[in-house]
Amino acid sequence: MKKRVYAIVLISILANCKNKVEKVKPILQDITESVYASGTIKAENQYQVYATVSGIINQIFVTEGSLIKTNSPLLAVQNETSKLNSENAQLAAGFNDFTANQSKLNDLKNAVDLAKIKYLTDSSLFVRQQNLWKQQVGSQNDLDQRALVYQNSKTTYLSAIIKLQDLKRQLQFLSQQAQKNLSIAQKQLNDFVVKSEIDGKVYSILKEKGEMVNTQTPLAIIGDANNFIIELQIDEYDITKIQIGQLVLVSLDSYKGKAFEATVSKINPIMNERTKSFMVEATFTNKPPTLYPNLSAEANIIIQTKKNAITLPRNVVSDDGFVTKANGDKIAVKTGLKDYKKIEILSGVSISDEIIVPAK
Repeated sequence: MKKRVYAIVLISILANCKNKVEKVKPILQDITESVYASGTIKAENQYQVYATVSGIINQIFVTEGSLIKTNSPLLAVQNETSKLNSENAQLAAGFNDFTANQSKLNDLKNAVDLAKIKYLTDSSLFVRQQNLWKQQVGSQNDLDQRALVYQNSKTTYLSAIIKLQDLKRQLQFLSQQAQKNLSIAQKQLNDFVVKSEIDGKVYSILKEKGEMVNTQTPLAIIGDANNFIIELQIDEYDITKIQIGQLVLVSLDSYKGKAFEATVSKINPIMNERTKSFMVEATFTNKPPTLYPNLSAEANIIIQTKKNAITLPRNVVSDDGFVTKANGDKIAVKTGLKDYKKIEILSGVSISDEIIVPAK
C-alpha cells in the first residue's frame, strides 16, 4: 500500500514539474541592434604639452582652468648656457655686421683708386716713351724700364680690385653667418618658453616651479574649452558594423539615468594589438551641461532599427539557431537583428507558437 502511495506522489511531482516548464510566445515589437562600447570623454584637440629643450622650470604663467589663446606662454624653462650662447651670438652679429665694417671697404676702395691713378699715369708715360722711341729719342733701356713700371702698376691695380671684391664677399658672408647664428640662438632661447598650440583651456599642470624637465616630460594638459568628444573602444568583432554618422546613445556616471545623443565622427583604421580593439570617436549632438576630460562613458552605437518585428528572448534560441516548441519539436529558425535581451525571428516560428524557455 505504501509503495502505491509513493508512486502516486512521484507521478504527481513529475506532472507538476512538467506543468511548471516556462514557455513564451513570439512578440511583435520594435527592435534595435546596437554595439556596446566603453570609453572616456576628451576635450577636442586635447594634448599633453612637452618642452623642446631640457632645463629647470623657473616660471609658470597660467593656472589650471585658465583660458588661453594660440601662442600664449604657458611656462618658462631656464638654461643659463643657452642664454649665454644667445648673448655671444648677439655680440658676434654686431661685430660682423656689414655696415659696421664699411670702413674696411672704404680703405680698400681708396687703395684701388690710388692704384688706378698710378696705373693710368704709368700707362700714359709708357705710351709717351714708345712715341719717343719711334722718333729715335731715348734709349731701349728707358723704354724697357717704363714698360716694367707700367706692368707693375697694372698688376697692382687689378690685384687691388680683386682684394676689394674678396673683402666685400667675406664681410657679407660673415655678416649673414652671424645673423643666422643669432637667429638660431634666439630661436633656441625662445624654445625655453613653452607656448600653447591652440585656443582652449589649461586642464592640468603636471609640474611645479623649480622642477627639472626634459623633452620626454609632460608638463601640462590643454584642450578645447567648450567642445568635447567621446573616445570609444570597439571590439574587433564589431568594428565592421560601425560607420561614420551612426547614432550613439551615451550614458555617464555623472548623469545617472540620462542618455545623451552623439554621432560617430571618426574611426581609427588600425587595431590596438594589446586590447584587440579599435578607437572610435563620437561627437555630441546634445551634450550635457557640464563636462570634464577623462569622465567615464558607456555607449550604444545604433546599427539598425526595425519596427513590428517578430521577437523572442535571446536565451530561447540556441547558439546553433534552434528553438524548442511546447510539443517538444526542435525547430531551426532564421534570425535577424538582436539586442542584449531579444532577437528577431525571420522564419521558423509564428506569433501563435509556444516556445520552451531552457532551464537555467
